[in-house]
Amino acid sequence: MAQADMTPRQTAPELTAFQRDLLFVIASVGPAKGTTVKGTLEDYYEGEINHGRLYPNLDTLVDSGLITKGQRDKRTNEYDLTARGESVLANRRAWESERLEGVSA
Repeated sequence: MAQADMTPRQTAPELTAFQRDLLFVIASVGPAKGTTVKGTLEDYYEGEINHGRLYPNLDTLVDSGLITKGQRDKRTNEYDLTARGESVLANRRAWESERLEGVSA
């Protein structure tokens, strides 16, 4: 009998808005250091993102299989989108496009 996959998985609706923003940033700048991701989000949010918010959310995305976490050097981690993360973002963009069809900005 095949063993069930017990890896925690998340889909776009289960992610927080902050986690979705992390995915979008990593998709645009990845592979990237956490400080690069943090700086890009701080520019968008026009405010400081503290480490206690950033890194636990990055770890959640890693645990969910949406991003990978590798070592750039002995002190620096690097984050990159997985194929599953790309799929979640593509599905989210399609869903948003459907909702905004016919809406002028």
